[in-house]
Amino acid sequence: MDKFNFLRNGMTRLPPGFRFQPTDEELVFQYLRCKVFSCPLPASIIPEINVCLYDPWDLPGDLEQERYFFSNRESKYRNGNRANRVTSSGYWKATGVDKKIVSSRKNNIVGKKKTLVFYKGKSPNVSKTDWVMHEYCLVNAETTASIHTTENALTPKGNWVLCRVFLKKRSGKTDEEIMVNYNGIRVCDNASPVSSSSSCSSS
Repeated sequence: MDKFNFLRNGMTRLPPGFRFQPTDEELVFQYLRCKVFSCPLPASIIPEINVCLYDPWDLPGDLEQERYFFSNRESKYRNGNRANRVTSSGYWKATGVDKKIVSSRKNNIVGKKKTLVFYKGKSPNVSKTDWVMHEYCLVNAETTASIHTTENALTPKGNWVLCRVFLKKRSGKTDEEIMVNYNGIRVCDNASPVSSSSSCSSS
């Protein structure tokens, strides 16, 4: 709980002026791959948390910014592969087609990005919100490991995914801060995703 409180108060491990703006490829190769295979991470700036134990507005970090989490994905049913994405106030629903993440070095498909939207309430009384989550996972973990390391003994540990959570800016709105209320918490609806650019070199 101390770790959670510390993160909730703000995790400022980057020097002032630096922004964490990784590309999809960097998230998969430099962070998620290392997490899955228990390798050293480039930086300890992505916390571990079961995303679905909390509503999106209760997750640690700045509500006005994109937030990143490692989450050990749980199955909805004991003997099934369907992920459990239900929270206390609603659920995450997948939308669109999964995006393939391709290695720039080998041109292999080694990851995918799933886009989910948060719905508040329970059926049939549900309402779509502006909360969005990008869920990244590895595809063919053994191949991903061989692309970036000479070690053949690496085995994946856990069912880790990397989640990016943000409040999407509504289309047709101005750049002024639009205040919305979620469970009594006033948050700014100006946290649209920034362009994917990073000072880090791509894998």
